[in-house]
Amino acid sequence: MLFDYSSVTAESVAAVTDAGLAEADDLVARVAAGGAPGAAATFDDTMLPLDQALARVQDAYGRGAFMARVHPDRAVRDAGQASEERLAKWRVALPFRGDLYRAVRTYASSAEAQTLAGERRRLVDHWRRDFRRAGQELTPDARAELERLRARLVELEVAFQRNLDEFRDGLELTREELAGLPDSYVERLPAGSRPGTWLVSLEYPSVFPFLDQAERRDLRQQLEFKLFNRGAAINRPVIDEALGIRQQIARLFGLPSWAHYALEVKMAGDPAAVERFYDQLVPPLQEKARDELARLAPLLAADTGDAAIRSWDWRYYENQLRRTDFGLDQNRVAEYFPLEAVMEGMLDLTGDVFGLAYRRLEPAGAWHPDVLLYEIRDRATDGLIAHFYADLFPREGKFGHAAVFQLVSGHRRPDGTYETPVCAIVANLTRPGPGRPSLLRHDEVVTLFHEFGHVLHHSLSRTEFVRFSGTETEPDFVEAPSQIMEHWAWDPVVLGRFARHYLSHLPIPGDLVAQLVRARDLDIGIRTLRQVSLGMLDMGFHDASAARDLDEVNRRTWSVIGLPFPEGTFYPGGFEHLFGGYDAGYYGYLWSKVYGDDMFSRFRAEGVTNPEVGAAYRREILEAGGSRDAAEMLRAFLGREPSNGAFLELLGIGPAARRGHPVADVASSLG
Repeated sequence: MLFDYSSVTAESVAAVTDAGLAEADDLVARVAAGGAPGAAATFDDTMLPLDQALARVQDAYGRGAFMARVHPDRAVRDAGQASEERLAKWRVALPFRGDLYRAVRTYASSAEAQTLAGERRRLVDHWRRDFRRAGQELTPDARAELERLRARLVELEVAFQRNLDEFRDGLELTREELAGLPDSYVERLPAGSRPGTWLVSLEYPSVFPFLDQAERRDLRQQLEFKLFNRGAAINRPVIDEALGIRQQIARLFGLPSWAHYALEVKMAGDPAAVERFYDQLVPPLQEKARDELARLAPLLAADTGDAAIRSWDWRYYENQLRRTDFGLDQNRVAEYFPLEAVMEGMLDLTGDVFGLAYRRLEPAGAWHPDVLLYEIRDRATDGLIAHFYADLFPREGKFGHAAVFQLVSGHRRPDGTYETPVCAIVANLTRPGPGRPSLLRHDEVVTLFHEFGHVLHHSLSRTEFVRFSGTETEPDFVEAPSQIMEHWAWDPVVLGRFARHYLSHLPIPGDLVAQLVRARDLDIGIRTLRQVSLGMLDMGFHDASAARDLDEVNRRTWSVIGLPFPEGTFYPGGFEHLFGGYDAGYYGYLWSKVYGDDMFSRFRAEGVTNPEVGAAYRREILEAGGSRDAAEMLRAFLGREPSNGAFLELLGIGPAARRGHPVADVASSLG
């Protein structure tokens, strides 16, 4: 039965956290106590209770701590933050327990353990790795210091995200100052504090259309300045302390940097592989970016007499090029993407390709009236597979980015039945306006498809254990199932299935789709280098530098883009990926894209909506979750070694002669 979020209070958040931790502690105590006196340790009394304990903690997160991200009541969000910190500290502390380490070590050496295979063998191996990474092979003093440091990291991670969730800033502007923005945009803006003004906030549906279309260059600069300083003052000391702690942890293990420690559990393996990955990508991308900036400079010069493109200019003039060179008006395009139709089209598409049936459930029993609830069933059997919530519009105090949160992890229960997974897609898409539904920019459509890839990964997973459920795979592969989903959001056949004008209901004209697709890679060099610069910043913050100058790293890594540095800004203060599991891991978005693009190449070859290919993808990638190595899953789906060809081709930097390079080889040269 689904949890009733409509009745959540601060007190209930604390209560479910208490109950979840108490149940988890009881299960862990069983492991620590061992089995019957004189009896050999077994999987069922050693490994299984540990996984069940993780399930209890996950449930408590979904019913309590998750509220910190989405609940409209500040008191409930505060309680959720406290819950999140307690649960995270519990998970961090678990592998530090010597009694558990000894119990698992004893079982791992048993005769039964030697016969394990598949997911059960993997569970034992991963727990042993966790204990080693928790310092169980260090001296007692070093292990105690490690536990203290990890607990403090949890506090900092929670504080960093909460600071961003609560951060508010923007510009209050008159209609004249909003020149270039359509009425449909202005109508959605909240009123400013001064009569006759509107507030352009830092929420994505406000800030990016403004940077794309606002005619006033000085106001674009001011808004970007605020965006790049989001959380800068309050989060800078949090970042500084967290980086120092991470470096101390690495030194406890005799490693040169946190990046070396973090990458041990990722596909890349070590920072040198990521450096090689970027080294090969950056030069050809910089060449493309120089050409792109040279194409934009005359447009700026014609308007201002200044030919030096700045960071607050390129999106605006890129948008001008879309209009002049491609005949593409993003406001017109948005009229063909009302949110309800996009959702319906996305569900129909994935239903056909992956053999699924969706049904919206009412009432949703959610934390806010805007939130929708869906069930997912298997088309062939009508069996219930999963539920997911969709919380898609920005509001005060809500998580400010786009992500999918696991609320209940799918796994095999002790009685043999399967726990139905539940997740929530949380985004900040364009709100409905007066007399208009939510009309999505196409980049928002791509974001929705991307995040739905995570929904499918979490929902369709059919692993035995929570430990490997859904997205619990290698961190630099976890974005591949979302990267692949983006391809469908660009396919003309797919767009033709659901893109309808919100008034006339006529399908999107073929020439408009063609223009949209032709303009897909406009300024791909600049955009990709911005992503690379953030990955390099992340790695630079976590490298072996003894005395790290955060501003120097920020400036140095920005320079790869080829744009002057925006003086007076500190973007890392609002860069969520420095915390929450992507530290020394932001490179994983581009790294995962190699695999997402390669997997989609099979769909492209055999049919982008081919249900047989969809069934293979569902079976080998989505259902497997993290129960096998990503490389093994890729080979099973592709029927060959992975290749970087599609990735390089889409970036426009890969000659055909290089398309046969296996990613295994690229991992030593590209990354």
